[in-house]
Amino acid sequence: MSELKKIELLRENLRVARLRYPSLPPSELRLLSGLTRTLRLSLSKGEILWIDGKWYVTNGGLLRIAFRHHCKGILTVLQERQSDPLNGRWIFKATVYKSRGSRGFTGYGDADPTNVSSLVRGAEMRVAETRAVNRALRKAYGIGLCSVEELGAIRATSNPAPPNNGTHSSNGNGQPRLRDQLCLLIRQYNLDANLVKAYAADFCGTETLRGASRELVESFISNLSTAAKENREALICKLNSYSQRTEATS
Repeated sequence: MSELKKIELLRENLRVARLRYPSLPPSELRLLSGLTRTLRLSLSKGEILWIDGKWYVTNGGLLRIAFRHHCKGILTVLQERQSDPLNGRWIFKATVYKSRGSRGFTGYGDADPTNVSSLVRGAEMRVAETRAVNRALRKAYGIGLCSVEELGAIRATSNPAPPNNGTHSSNGNGQPRLRDQLCLLIRQYNLDANLVKAYAADFCGTETLRGASRELVESFISNLSTAAKENREALICKLNSYSQRTEATS
């Protein structure tokens, strides 16, 4: 990446950070600047996220780093003896080979219904494999940031899914979909749905909300919920700033 592109990425990350996280303190902006220079990850593409006061890298960001460094391969192996399929507990071993002839960097990942977000309940096997890959990649390329996919239960605690009362569709595991969670927030705080959608697209850096990644939508819902609880009036003012955009596209 040329120096000019690095500067452009830094400016873009800072712009997106101020838009998505208005309460972000200057110290976190400085930290983001340093992370941008060293990791060269994009905030608008969901490669790095700010959750509960900390920066986290995503699986997509780690894979981009591996691709940029010409990673030769990633091998994942299910640890059958340690896994317990009947109880939904899975353990994987992942090995990242940075170059030909490399001995590899190893990482383990585990997942069960007690340590994954309710949003991915039932997909513990895939979560375990992703966690193993993330840990191996972080070892291989010296990434000190924890990855979002490793948070699981922490994210579920900080942003719990609303209970399913039977009136909303679910993801097949008894948990409301992200769209339903957003609808519940809109009704709960009496928000304008069209303005929320416009704000969401702007937050995620996409033309429409459908074009955003799951991680970005989850992050938006978490931020919207926090903003509505702490200062609904300020949130309404923020949403009203999108009224002209929705009128222009209607």
